[in-house]
Amino acid sequence: MKKLFSVFFIALFVFANAQDKEESKETANRFFYELTFKPKKDSTKLEKVMTVLDVTKDKSIYRDYTVIAQDSIIKVEVEAMQKSGTFKDLSKTIRMPKFSEKIDKFYPDMKVQYVERIANGFTPVNIAYTENLKFDWKISNEKEKIGAYTAQKATTEFGGRQWTAWFTTDLPFQDGPYKFSGLPGLIVKIEDADKNYSWVLQGNKKVANWEELSYAEKISGMNLKVTEVSREKFNKTFNDFKKDPLASARPYLKPEMMSQKMPGSDITVGEMIKNQEKMYKDFYGAVDNPVEKTQPAPEKKKK
Repeated sequence: MKKLFSVFFIALFVFANAQDKEESKETANRFFYELTFKPKKDSTKLEKVMTVLDVTKDKSIYRDYTVIAQDSIIKVEVEAMQKSGTFKDLSKTIRMPKFSEKIDKFYPDMKVQYVERIANGFTPVNIAYTENLKFDWKISNEKEKIGAYTAQKATTEFGGRQWTAWFTTDLPFQDGPYKFSGLPGLIVKIEDADKNYSWVLQGNKKVANWEELSYAEKISGMNLKVTEVSREKFNKTFNDFKKDPLASARPYLKPEMMSQKMPGSDITVGEMIKNQEKMYKDFYGAVDNPVEKTQPAPEKKKK
């Protein structure tokens, strides 16, 4: 039976193919940012999620920490399924992330690559757009203690919002959460004027044998290959995917396949597919208040 695709954690058919990979020799500096955000434009409700910025010698990677934090749990569950040959619905034990994007900033020019994962049939693929962002920071002399660090204030406009950042030269990385960068030190706090999004640094550590792909991503057949498209095409492709996440897989879902039972389970493939579809729609419907309220106009094609 072919592998089914899951954007957020392991594909539910791949437990028989899970294998450990050779450990990486790279070390990364991992910065933990607690993100407080308002998911709905017309609501006062706030939510929190831990995000991370992993800084390597060549680039930084920003993403939701939820799935990474559960890697050891996922590995134990998958190995138990391998041993027993019995399917277990991990969606009941594994927390969903709040955000699915991954943002890479490549050193030294800080080119930003915004990556999302979609499905091509049963195969996960990465699509991305790139930007050369130059933030117009206004640095003031105002200083404040943010956690353990003495930080300095800076302001900018980005994505239709006014932002206030606090950076520290105690951490010599001209980087920060999401797409933010370009200050003479690491951003330890940044929030917009209306407090829709607020990141605060909570801690950091060195990660030995760092790997960009989590265990869950690797056994789901994901890789680091990226198809770069214009932002306009990216938006259309990703919006189409969010409306019908299983569109590209549906032609392969034959009736005889849908009626089969999952190994060692009473749930059918069809029921599992239905649950997956609901999971996707609930996920993408949970946030309608993006970080960037406005986006740059599409670049005019050269004649």
